Amino acid sequence: MSIVNIIIGLIGGLGMFLYGMKLMGDGLENASGEKLKVFFEKITSNPVKGIMTGALVTAVIQSSSATTVMVVGFVNAGLMNLYQAAAVIMGANIGTTITAQIIAFKLDAIAPIFIGVGAGIVLFSKAKKSREIGNIILGFGILFSGMELMKVAMEPIAASPAFVSLMGTLKGNIFLGVLTGLLMTAVVQSSSATTAILIVLASTGGVPLEAAVPILFGNNIGTCVTALLASVGTSKTARKAALIHLFFNLIGTLIFLPFTHPFVALVKNITPAGVEVVKRQIANAHTVFNIANTIIMLPFIKYLVALVNKIIPGEDEKEPMKPKYLDDRLLETPVIAVGQTTKELIRMANKAKANLEMSMDAFKNNDETLVKKVYENEKLINLLEDEITVFLVKLSKEQLSEEQLDIVTSMFHMVNDIERIGDHAENVVDLASEKMQKGIKFSKGAEEELQSMFDEIINALDGSIESIENRDIETAKKVLSIEEKIDAMEKELRASHIKRLNEEVCNATGGAIFLDIISNFERIGDHSTNLAQAVLNMHK
Repeated sequence: MSIVNIIIGLIGGLGMFLYGMKLMGDGLENASGEKLKVFFEKITSNPVKGIMTGALVTAVIQSSSATTVMVVGFVNAGLMNLYQAAAVIMGANIGTTITAQIIAFKLDAIAPIFIGVGAGIVLFSKAKKSREIGNIILGFGILFSGMELMKVAMEPIAASPAFVSLMGTLKGNIFLGVLTGLLMTAVVQSSSATTAILIVLASTGGVPLEAAVPILFGNNIGTCVTALLASVGTSKTARKAALIHLFFNLIGTLIFLPFTHPFVALVKNITPAGVEVVKRQIANAHTVFNIANTIIMLPFIKYLVALVNKIIPGEDEKEPMKPKYLDDRLLETPVIAVGQTTKELIRMANKAKANLEMSMDAFKNNDETLVKKVYENEKLINLLEDEITVFLVKLSKEQLSEEQLDIVTSMFHMVNDIERIGDHAENVVDLASEKMQKGIKFSKGAEEELQSMFDEIINALDGSIESIENRDIETAKKVLSIEEKIDAMEKELRASHIKRLNEEVCNATGGAIFLDIISNFERIGDHSTNLAQAVLNMHK
């Protein structure tokens, strides 16, 4: 066989293997639906659960690199902290060994059957679920066909004196073996693929276990390149997660390197010798190494987190788009859960208040930067509304006292009123943006009137938030009295501005904006009153 034919066979076989693995992984992932995402979002600070989640998800999608990239994405979105991410990454390393165990089986003879059955299901089945199952079967068959193609292409290489000499060198030089595995995986971007190449070479009798183990160690380091690349341009926390992945695999390799020979002996004892059995020995070495490394490193997760925090100091300035106080584990203790939900509600209310203040500042000072901040904050307010409502639904199903049930019922109404305050703040900033774009200027009298009404609105909102936080009846009653003043002021300012329009002190476009703003202010006053009234209803 010529060198060209060998290269073509190797590239084609590797391509079939990678495509088959992707097809199988995508089929499993799609068949699982949203459950994979839910697994990540439900991870707690319990590292064992994180490890189990990482192993399970990786076993499904057939790629530890893909799982780690997902982890980086979740950390970047603020859905997972570093401690949780470290546990999932450890689990991903265990899950990826499933691929090696599968491909160590001698199934190439029946691979065409899998391809035929899988293709038939994909082509002739109308049900989406059935087609996904077909993709899994088809991918399985293509994977093993690719393995056989690589084996045929590599047989002449394995028999060549140069390759035998190279294996002898790698067998005697552990560090060179690690470097080889690292570079191979960094280039291919898949530790499963480089492990498959090792297993194929082993099936030809060309790779002894002593040479394969250091390459496996290097594979684990090389696979970190994918996550490191994925973390470019993300948040600091996400970059820290990618760095944890690198340190976990690097430290694990450094721990095992001095014990390579005893480790090889252990694997051989687990799996008896033989040319075909070397494939299983490599798969077992991959599994044992990753499980042992995880067990060793598990107690040191917090130190890994501390290390990456030292290397990349500081936190992200941007606030994570997620609830700060809510956690489903709190549902087991409803009294605490009610208190935490109140904190999240107050946080949301303060965000709405901050948006209202920034909207007014943007209006007065023609500040486009503040306009963008208001729109960004509004996304968080909307997200918090959804998250708090979902949590309240769950909380309402728990065993609650009558008092707690009243509070939960009131919070359902409160979260809606706060969200509406946020919407009105956004309306004000829309009007501020229109004012800037059209170059409209307001008279001093109009500006002073808007400021006076705004001050009353802020007083009402402050009072509402304070009454919620302290369950203060007296403060809530004061808000009701402020609302009466706001309603009267809205009518007075409307009449005053119409007079200015008649006197042509202000133009029609500016007049419309002014009237829209005081209308939004009046509605904010109404929602502030609703919040205060909800506090009063709790004490009836």
